[in-house]
Amino acid sequence: ACDDLRLDDRPRRAEAADERRGGEAMTGDHDRDGEALAAFLDGRRTAVLTGAGLSTDSGIPDYRSPGRPVRTPMTWQEFAGSDERRRRYWAGAAIGWPRFDAARPNAGHRAIAELERAGLAVGVATQNIDGLHLEAGSRRVVELHGHLRSVRCVDCGSVEPRAALLQRMRDDNPRVAHVVDGVEGNPDGDAQIPPALVDEFRIPRCRACGGMLAPQVVMFGQHVEPADTAAAARLVDEADAVLVAGSSMAVNTGVRLVHRARRAGLPLAVCNRGPTRVDADAALRIEGGTSETLAAALRRLGLGPV
Repeated sequence: ACDDLRLDDRPRRAEAADERRGGEAMTGDHDRDGEALAAFLDGRRTAVLTGAGLSTDSGIPDYRSPGRPVRTPMTWQEFAGSDERRRRYWAGAAIGWPRFDAARPNAGHRAIAELERAGLAVGVATQNIDGLHLEAGSRRVVELHGHLRSVRCVDCGSVEPRAALLQRMRDDNPRVAHVVDGVEGNPDGDAQIPPALVDEFRIPRCRACGGMLAPQVVMFGQHVEPADTAAAARLVDEADAVLVAGSSMAVNTGVRLVHRARRAGLPLAVCNRGPTRVDADAALRIEGGTSETLAAALRRLGLGPV
C-alpha cells in the first residue's frame, strides 16, 4: 500500500511529552549526548530518518519547534482546485525560493554523509525537500516528500528546473524582486507575503503546453511515490539499527518506517528538540539539537570534525 500524507498529520500545537520513555534519556550536554550516540552507532549499520529539525541550523524554519506560529500547509486539493491558492503558492515561492537556495548543509548533514562513507549508515530517508543531504555528500538518499529542484506540468509531464521557473516568475512579476525584507519564510520554501501582491501575481504556466505546473513535492493529501516508500523500506531492512534525527514523527511517513524497524527488532535512537511520536520505542532518546549531537558523536567515533 502506498504511504500518504493525511490531513490530520498536518502541524498541530506541541503536546506534552510522553511520560513513557523506551530507554535511556539524555539532555543538554552535547559531549555526553554525542558519546551516547557514538556508542549506539559504533559497530552497526544504521538507517537514518531525518526531518525539518535537521535543517533549522541551515536557516530553514520548521513547523513544529516551540515558539513557531501555528500554520497549516496547503493541501494538494487546495492547490489543484483553486487559482487563488495556486497564485498564493507561486507568489510565496517567488519570494521564498532565493532564501531556500542560500541554505547550505550544516554539521548534521555532513556528519550523516560521513557516517555513510564510514560504513556506519546504510543511507538516509528524509522528509525534507531542501536537497541538503545530497549537497552534503550523502550518496543513498530517499527524498520521501520530493524535492524543489524542479517543477512538473500536471498535463503534459514536462519538467522545468526551479531556477528557470524562478527567473520567469520574477520577470513576469517585477514587484516580487523587491519584496524580501520583513517577509517570513516557510519550511516548504515559500513565504508569507502581502495580500495585495498575491492578488496581482501572474500564475506561471507550462512552457510546452500552457498547462498547470506543480512543485515536485508531496503535498498533504497526496501519496508518497511507491518507489520512494519501497526504497525507504529497503534502507530499514538492510540496517541493524535506526536513528531518527530532527523529526517529531508527526507525519505517518516516518512513523511507519519506525514501526517496520520495531517489528524487525531493530534498536532505535531518537535525537530531537521536543517530544516525538516514537519516544516510547527508543533505546536512546536525546533531547537536543541534531547538528551539535551528530558532530560530537562523529568526534567520539574518530571521524570528525565536520
